[in-house]
Amino acid sequence: MDIGDNLANEIFSGSFDFDKICLKVFSFQYEHNPIYKKYVDALKIDVSNVSKPSDIPFLPIRFFKTHDVVTTVFEPETIYESSGTTDTINSRHYVKSKNIYEKSFLTAFEHFYGNPAEWCVLGLLPSYLERQHSSLVYMVEELVQRSRHEKSGFYLYDFEQLNETLRALEQAGQKTLLIGVTFALLDFAAQHQLSLQHTMVMETGGMKGRRKEMIRQEVHDVLKRLLRSRKCIRSTE
Repeated sequence: MDIGDNLANEIFSGSFDFDKICLKVFSFQYEHNPIYKKYVDALKIDVSNVSKPSDIPFLPIRFFKTHDVVTTVFEPETIYESSGTTDTINSRHYVKSKNIYEKSFLTAFEHFYGNPAEWCVLGLLPSYLERQHSSLVYMVEELVQRSRHEKSGFYLYDFEQLNETLRALEQAGQKTLLIGVTFALLDFAAQHQLSLQHTMVMETGGMKGRRKEMIRQEVHDVLKRLLRSRKCIRSTE
């Protein structure tokens, strides 16, 4: 087991000091990620003076479009790509272990929302399902499987079926997660105004060139008003 595995185990244990673990991760990335080290050095940052999380420099996302950003030397188990639009270059995320990625999002989900088996999980992710190498689709697929609910699953553009499913779940009082790309959720909400009292709406991914961009709070206000949902959150995926 290498130092990276030890660090991951420490993070997943949940029994750590957040500031200290952030500094450990920073030191590990600086030492073992050549692109990040060059970036930090170019900023003329003395790493010995980085003493709290707010001191840590963050690598701009554009580097993931122009460089192979990897920590340590390894053969990636999989490569995920950002969704982007038709006229953009997608960023690439080289994943050493799918197990760590899976453990990360499942641990976070259970921490904030509980056991996936308590939920019905619905994915409205057309722009992601229509392409390959999406980490978001992989995450939702895993949550769908772990929910074990007969109505859990994905939807492309079948808004009528999604509407019927949500109404049935609401009537049954079933705790439901509707996770969707922003433009698709707005399109659906404009056509089907519901009252989602047992459904949490999670938006992710922006407009993908399909709609005018909106600030997050504006998106949430529209979705809450049209769907009468008590809770709308933004996924960091």
